[in-house]
This record gives sequence, structure tokens and C-alpha cells, in this order.
Amino acid sequence: MRPILRPEGFFRRAIPTGVDLVAQARLGGRVGYAVADAATGQILEVMHPYYALPPASVAKAVTCAYALDRLGPGYRFRTRIVADGTMADGRLDGDLWLVGSGDPLLDTDTLAAMAAELRNLGLREVTGRLLLAEGALPQIFQIDSEQPEHVGYNPAISGLNLNFNRVHFEWARQSGDYAVTMDARSEALRPQVQIARMRIEDRSDPVYTYAQVEGRDHWTVARGALGDQGARWLPVRRPGAYVAEVFETLARANGLTFRGVELADAPPEAPTVLVEHVSEPMEEILRGMMRWSTNLTAEVVGLLATQAGGTRPGDLRSSADAMSVWMRDQLGARQAQFVDHSGLGDQSRLRPHDMVAALVSAGPNGMLRRLMRDIPMRDAQGNLRENHFVEVVAKTGTLNFVSTLAGYARTRTGRDMAFAIFCGDVDRRAALSVAQRERPDGGRDYSARARRLQQQLVDRWAIMYG
Repeated sequence: MRPILRPEGFFRRAIPTGVDLVAQARLGGRVGYAVADAATGQILEVMHPYYALPPASVAKAVTCAYALDRLGPGYRFRTRIVADGTMADGRLDGDLWLVGSGDPLLDTDTLAAMAAELRNLGLREVTGRLLLAEGALPQIFQIDSEQPEHVGYNPAISGLNLNFNRVHFEWARQSGDYAVTMDARSEALRPQVQIARMRIEDRSDPVYTYAQVEGRDHWTVARGALGDQGARWLPVRRPGAYVAEVFETLARANGLTFRGVELADAPPEAPTVLVEHVSEPMEEILRGMMRWSTNLTAEVVGLLATQAGGTRPGDLRSSADAMSVWMRDQLGARQAQFVDHSGLGDQSRLRPHDMVAALVSAGPNGMLRRLMRDIPMRDAQGNLRENHFVEVVAKTGTLNFVSTLAGYARTRTGRDMAFAIFCGDVDRRAALSVAQRERPDGGRDYSARARRLQQQLVDRWAIMYG
């Protein structure tokens, strides 16, 4: 008597199906996914692949492809200081311009270096004004109007951006009251600003209020929410004015003063370029965006990509519409509909099948894959699993009661799979008030269970198809 040999692949019968895994996650709402061979496009497994859900920050992967197509990996932002007048013996008879190109990575240290370079060039006196050209991009008050007013990931957008258009608010209790600072801090500098002001009020709720008064951001904060000390980044709503104040402070530190400071759309034709800051190439900027999921970067490069296609958008929605058309035309995503380029707005909709088709089109070894970050695989207790049998690079996305993951999985046999997993309880999200959206009850638990489901699904596919 001998045991009967088990048929080839018998062990796969013990692996939970995708339907079982989704049911065990108990997420509510809807889960949709698709996985395909990344080289051939052959669909391997799906669940609700044509049900469109908010992509959250997975939208940034589409924005990456859009920017690479329209602008190219070598595109660089250029921020210039130019002279409109006559220079002689360290004196400029005319105006000095700071001309922006939308650089989303411009920070206080860079502005300080540019101001110091003016001094090194020998410029000692400016008889005219300091003018700031911010017309390279439309001025947009915020990315998503449905977000809480005080969250730093929802800033304004302009042709001149600084410190991701955020101001640093810090407080510390002193002698029974609070010392408060608002500054444009960077790695080395902390110039205080007046464009954003904070007042502490005796209340417990709401934590923050915002109003724009005479062109300045006026904030109040509830005293009962502060504790002894702390800090956070707040969004800036007038980026051009923010840059103007900080640069004037830095120029004054280098001995330069101006007759006045004004904002403008465009510089004069054929000015004399005195100083130029050139950014890293677009490829590196996008790599940072995908790693840190910076919303401002996504919106800036998306707007510029639309402009490169011959359209001058006046707002995010029209630019996002152009990206939706591009994705349908170039990648066959019939139902793609974006309201922004970062995924912050929950009205964007994308089908898992369309996202997988885009990943297949980009290729298993293409630049989009190289811009994605490694996703560590974990066990049921959240511990890292060393030398796991599948390597995953992907883009994550998180909104309240929305969790998404899309990218590539490579098995030990060398097979590449492209996948997209969209989890969303849009009704539960819609029921939240604006005040609840920063830390809603149940939000953290939903995200944890969704991430666990996503890893289980990738494990399943690696075993079944790898």
C-alpha cells in the first residue's frame, strides 16, 4: 500500500480565495481589485474590476506618467532673480524681479542662497521695487475645499511656492501664558513672518479657525488644545506674498532694501538674469513625490503637464479633466475622472482595471516602476518578513475610509505582476463632518484592516500565479 500522490498544485487549494480574504477583512463599502501579468497584460484575477472608487494618492502614479509624457524626465524648474534697469558700480537703477516657475521644492535656505549670491555679485543698492512674478501657474486657494482648514497637506498653489506653502506654528507655555512663533523655517533658518498670524483664544472647540484679513492669514487656536508646548505646520493661502516677505527679510540681511514690494504676473521681456536656481530633474522630483506623497508637488507638475499640452487651466478641476482625457486617450482608461492631481479630493474616480492597464502600459521595468517605493511585507502581527517570496513596489493611498495600493509584484521565479487594490466605504466617509475628517472614529482601524487585506491579496497572487 502506498499513499496516493497529491496532484500538482494541490497546496493551492488551501489558500483562501480573494472573496474569502475580503469577507474576513470586514471593511464595509466596496473592495475592487485586478491583477495582471505585467509583461503580457493577461488578466489573472479580478473582483469588481470595473467599479470606480476614489484612488486617493494612487492618483499620483497617474500624475507621474502624465508629467513624464508631457514634460520629460529631464525637465527642471528655474527660479530667477532678474534686473529691469541699468546696473553700474553695485547700483541697480530700476526694479529687481524674483521670477517663479512653480518649483514645489523651493525653500527658505534656497532663497537665502540666492540673496547671498546677489551680494557676492556686488549688488549694494536697488533704487526701485522688488517685484515677484507668480504667473507661471494659476493662483489656487487650496487643493480641496472639503478638508479641514488647518491641515498642512492642503495648501494653496502659485507660480511661487515656498516650504510646500506651509508656515511653522510653535508654542510653549511661559509664566502662565504662551509664547507663539510663526516662521518660514527650513534646515538652517527660521525667519519669522507676519503674513500668517496666530491668536490664542479661551475655548475648547473648534481647535483652529481661519480668516483672511487685509491679505493676511489670521488663525486662532483653542487654548485648551495646546498643552505645555508643541508645533505643527499650517497651510499658507497667499504663497506669493509669503515668498515676498521672506525674500525681503533675507535680502535685507544681505544689505539690500527696496522702494516697495509688489506681486505681478510676468516679468518684463529680455531682462538681465542675475541669479538662477535650477531644480533637480523631474525624475528626481517625482521620485520624492512618490516616496513622501507630497500633494503640492503633484498639483504643480500636473498643472504644468496640462500647460505643456497647449491648455492654460484656470483651476485644478480643468487641469485634472485634461489628465483624465489624456489617460483615456493614451492608456484606454475609459472611466477615469480626476478632480485634482494628488488624489486629495474624494470625488475622483478610477477603476482597478484601468489602473492595471496603465501599469502594464508603463511596463514592468519602465520608469514608473523605478519611481515607486518598496512596500515592506509584514505578517499578521505587523512584523517585517525578511527575504519574503515576493518583492513589491507600489504607491499607497489613504483617505478617511479609503485605502488603495497599486504597483508591481515580482516573485522569486521572476514573474512580474501589475495590480491595483481599491478599498472604499464612500458612504461612511461622506457622513463625516469637516471637523471629524482629521481623526475620525474608526478611521485608523479601517486603514489597518485594509492594509492587511492588501498584503494578503498580494501574497495570494504570488503563490497562485508566481
